[in-house]
Amino acid sequence: MKIKIFQIDAFTDTLFKGNPAAVCPLDNWLDDTLLQEIAKENNLAETAFFVQQTENQFHLRWFTPEFEMDLCGHATLASAFVLFEELGHPGEEIKFNTRSGELTVKKKDDLFELDFPSRPPERSELPDIISQGLSLQPREVWKARDYLLVYDSEEDIKNIKANIAVLNQINLDPGGIVVTAPGDNRDVDFVSRFFTPQASIFEDPVTGSAHCTLIPFWSKRLNKSELKALQLSERGGKLFCKLNGERVYISGKGVKYLEGTIDL
Repeated sequence: MKIKIFQIDAFTDTLFKGNPAAVCPLDNWLDDTLLQEIAKENNLAETAFFVQQTENQFHLRWFTPEFEMDLCGHATLASAFVLFEELGHPGEEIKFNTRSGELTVKKKDDLFELDFPSRPPERSELPDIISQGLSLQPREVWKARDYLLVYDSEEDIKNIKANIAVLNQINLDPGGIVVTAPGDNRDVDFVSRFFTPQASIFEDPVTGSAHCTLIPFWSKRLNKSELKALQLSERGGKLFCKLNGERVYISGKGVKYLEGTIDL
């Protein structure tokens, strides 16, 4: 058996930046154990698999090296990139059926716009283990799927040191820890970083799904519906965001790193 595989750097137009995701188009679904083994072998934050259902509809699933995810932004963008740019999918819109419902991706010039559910956070308390694992303490604590920790400045986010040994003692499956602050200039409304305890990749380069919470939070805080975001990981990533009621639009670019074949 041969399976096509692509690796796409998402939320960037520059190789070795953004967040890499593997994408495997399938004719039919394989056993879940095999899908998990492929994701583990790829050893990326996410491997996406999809099967075409109708002319414009695909069943999409996302796997980390450890488990299947409920939602993943960068691997959805990567999947749309493969369909539009590599497999010649016609039109400018794709619908994905997923564990988080129907997700739409539209191609708008060189951007891919993800239509995702909004996940507004609620006020919360900071677990002691997270407090102990971070070098700087937040001024506010919120929570949706992920913990959302709010800081004063972009410099705070850049300077935070996360103690992996400490934070790996907490199980947030499938969530993580988002640290965020307003941007320091007019070109960026807010910045963030994302930590995933117990995951093989502890700090995610660019986390689309976290922006399902970041967008409604900062939209209300800054009183604007369209925002520009920057994830301050080592690789970095840019996201163009919009709040639309109970949905968020997350747009970004992508670039292909490799194309190959898995031999099974």
